[in-house]
Amino acid sequence: MSLSRVEKRDKKGMDPLRIQVVRFDGDRGKSIQMIRSRVFSGEQNVDPAIDFDGRDPGAVHVLAIKDGAAVGTGRMLDDGHLGRIAVVREARGLGIGEQVVLALIKEASQRRISRVFLGAQEHAVGFYEKLGFLTYGSSFEEAGIVHVHMEKYLDMR
Repeated sequence: MSLSRVEKRDKKGMDPLRIQVVRFDGDRGKSIQMIRSRVFSGEQNVDPAIDFDGRDPGAVHVLAIKDGAAVGTGRMLDDGHLGRIAVVREARGLGIGEQVVLALIKEASQRRISRVFLGAQEHAVGFYEKLGFLTYGSSFEEAGIVHVHMEKYLDMR
């Protein structure tokens, strides 16, 4: 798995945000677990058994680092399914979620995956629409939260 890094200054031109494509192991795996536990279990009351579904070791993960701290993450499965996208509360509003999703899309494109898709929490549909995702199918419930199927086709030229 390649390790790539994107550095971008935040909206105030302050410390760079580092976005890394990482494996789910060691300290990086612990950082990913911490972020997801805080957001999904702590804030949204998602059962950890649903979040940590055994698919992490084979997935591509993105980790966002701001001021030396892990603040955001997301994963992509081999079929282009994006998920587990989370940003800790104190780092929201800085564009980190967008950078996480864009890094996953870039990784999909590099792997010649022509379609990425996800189950967006209903409140986040607009966020994904701004990134070019379209809704399809019926909404569904996972972990007591309404989700909407969304997809984006990538240009493979």
